[in-house]
Amino acid sequence: MYKKMMMILILMMAITLLSALDKAEDAFNEIETGELSLYFFNALNGEPITDGNVELEGIGILKTDHQGKITFLPVEDEYIQTIVFEADKYIKSAFDVEINAGTLFFNRFSVSPVMDINYFRVVLDWDKKPNDLDAHFERKGAYHISYRNTRTLSDGRGQLDIDDTNGYGPETITVTRVEQDGSYEYFVEDYSNRSDRKSSALSKSKAVVKVYGNGELLNVIKIPKKQKGNIWRVFKVENGKVISINSVE
Repeated sequence: MYKKMMMILILMMAITLLSALDKAEDAFNEIETGELSLYFFNALNGEPITDGNVELEGIGILKTDHQGKITFLPVEDEYIQTIVFEADKYIKSAFDVEINAGTLFFNRFSVSPVMDINYFRVVLDWDKKPNDLDAHFERKGAYHISYRNTRTLSDGRGQLDIDDTNGYGPETITVTRVEQDGSYEYFVEDYSNRSDRKSSALSKSKAVVKVYGNGELLNVIKIPKKQKGNIWRVFKVENGKVISINSVE
């Protein structure tokens, strides 16, 4: 048992070190060459997506490497860059990337693998801090999927696919069916600051939620800035439609 715990600790330290080295390399490239880096990950297991095609408006198509990474030179110092990601067995996804003073506001994207057209999937990404954001998906009067209850069978199988407690994400929830007459809500709790209702850490997390359904990317919702609170109410689903809430409390 002790050896297993030590191996897990060493692995976590190695992952943290590699992440720090990657960020140091990215910062060096931004300063020395002006190149920016974007990373793409599998939303179900957090693994890098290799050989993905990333189309950048005004630049062209670049292919992700073994780290799920591309590098590019921005066409301006401040603008919104539209990107389109495509890879074999993944859902085609389009994102907006904010570039400010020649640097990226956020550069990590978790993309859903192809899934059944009836499935509904929600993917949460965020920055290094807070360490632990928790995704919650609740059907009123039926079930509540979260780290406390990772699976449900009450109206079709649903589960927390991946739970991240060390920053960045992804944290992903998939349900096989959203009922037309059901009422659902998705929200995010800042578990790291759960006892501080006046914390602004959640609002500063750069959190982004991607909603997949009908075999495509339906919504991308970014957390509001400059808000206090440790709960982010992201969206609800009523009559089969996703309705943005996007408030921090």
